[in-house]
Amino acid sequence: MKKIIVFSIIMLYFTLLCIFLTEKTDPLSLQKLAWQIHFANKDEITWQRLPYPCYYEIDTFIKNPENSAVKEQYKLIKRSFTFNNDFAPPTALIPVYYRIKAFGLFGSIGQASSFKGDPVFTGSPLKPHPITNYDRKNPASYKPFLIWHTVPNAVYYELEILSGPPDDPEGISLSQKNHLYSTQEIFTHGYQVDLTAFKKIPQLFWRVRALNIYGRPIGIFSHAQPIYVDKNKPYPVSPLIDNYDAIAPETMPLYPVYHWLPMVNVSRYEIELLSNIPLNNNPAIIDKSHIKTLTVDGLFTCYDTEALIKSGTYYWRVRGLSSTGQPIGLWSDSQKIIVPSPKDINVDVATFGDSITHGGGNLSYSPANKEYNYQLYLDFPTVNLAKSGDTVKMALDRFDKDVLPFAPKNLLILCGTNSIRNETIAAPTIIDNLKKLRQKCLDNNIRPVFITLPPLNRQNIKNSFHTNTDPKWKDKLVQVNGYILTLPYHIDIEPYFYDKNGNLADIYSSDGLHPNLDGKKLMADIINQHKDLFIWSK
Repeated sequence: MKKIIVFSIIMLYFTLLCIFLTEKTDPLSLQKLAWQIHFANKDEITWQRLPYPCYYEIDTFIKNPENSAVKEQYKLIKRSFTFNNDFAPPTALIPVYYRIKAFGLFGSIGQASSFKGDPVFTGSPLKPHPITNYDRKNPASYKPFLIWHTVPNAVYYELEILSGPPDDPEGISLSQKNHLYSTQEIFTHGYQVDLTAFKKIPQLFWRVRALNIYGRPIGIFSHAQPIYVDKNKPYPVSPLIDNYDAIAPETMPLYPVYHWLPMVNVSRYEIELLSNIPLNNNPAIIDKSHIKTLTVDGLFTCYDTEALIKSGTYYWRVRGLSSTGQPIGLWSDSQKIIVPSPKDINVDVATFGDSITHGGGNLSYSPANKEYNYQLYLDFPTVNLAKSGDTVKMALDRFDKDVLPFAPKNLLILCGTNSIRNETIAAPTIIDNLKKLRQKCLDNNIRPVFITLPPLNRQNIKNSFHTNTDPKWKDKLVQVNGYILTLPYHIDIEPYFYDKNGNLADIYSSDGLHPNLDGKKLMADIINQHKDLFIWSK
């Protein structure tokens, strides 16, 4: 028995020695390995399996904006491991890049791969990638939803319906022949199109391209997709909950935002919040778990004006309404929302302020599009207590009920943009309210860390929202940020966001007010460099 044990130990050591020598002397020439990374589809990344027992590390990166406050080109946001040579990336609408490494028992094997971008969001030229596919096995009705993956920073889209392939499949212009219909009235990555006028056309095709705020193309049209139609198939009669390109769709900020894909020729919607899964979608029946309803006109997004702070599991759904308030069709499917108790949210930092902190940007994106929330790019977790539209006075008034239940060690405050653009609010008033907000934090053992306000762009705000901005906003900004810079705990982001004319740069904001993807990443870059300002749990 002892001989067997001794022999087994010797064989184990011999095996480990062989593995060690194999990994360190590289007889298989793995140090020169050329990685072959493929995106089979949106849900899978594959690479070649190495001729050696190992496991793989998949690092996910975002690219930092040009002229960023940090020098590194890429920022690591997630690290995953697998023994297989494939990986299912989490659903996300961020331009991301992947790097693969292999590891054996004694460390890394070969070199890491180069950075490989997800072509859905990083392809060159950019083009929308269709999600819906109406083939012979899955035909459409004459009013189908056409859905595609979002193009980063697109403000709206142009959809074209054709009777045959386009003239130039790789072009940016509408087709001269086979063109049937086009529209630019699409402000999200899906559209219910009415094809009833084309019932006599034997074969239909669709394609879509992204546009920026000036109506100029971002990249090129998507590949033209055939639409096979079943004339007997009923039309969809409810909006679609938009979680196709969603990051953690079950989570919400303190003030929820609901987002859906709208119905054709419907411009009014009703949103229902429930405490349980609804039992039916008949609009004539009030569900027993009904909590409240909200109504919005002409939109596909609804901002809840009440904080959802009571812990529990909730559900929301949406339906179309006529101009007189009568239901059109049925309720949509429901979407779950999980609200943890404030006491169970174990984070050291809460974020507080207006829409810049609440999230959204580029006109078409709300806080429901979490890739437009700067918190996503921070090196530490946070809880989002912001509310769109807040002035400093409004934030101050809701401090006790919205902040104190979470008892954060730190409150990261960016508030005052709506105040400085308002002609009726003077700089001394803004500063006085900021002082009161700071004192409330100190009175409750919360460290207030203030962020300086970024500049504005009056003309872009006017073009985007058709509202005026106080012509003296720059003078007010100097005074307000001057006060913030005197505080012991502050983060100065203002200098990074200017263009050569002293306004908020177009590259960081299309609408002149809300930072876009690169703007939110830049904010996070700067904040990440000042983590020493915060109080951290041991």
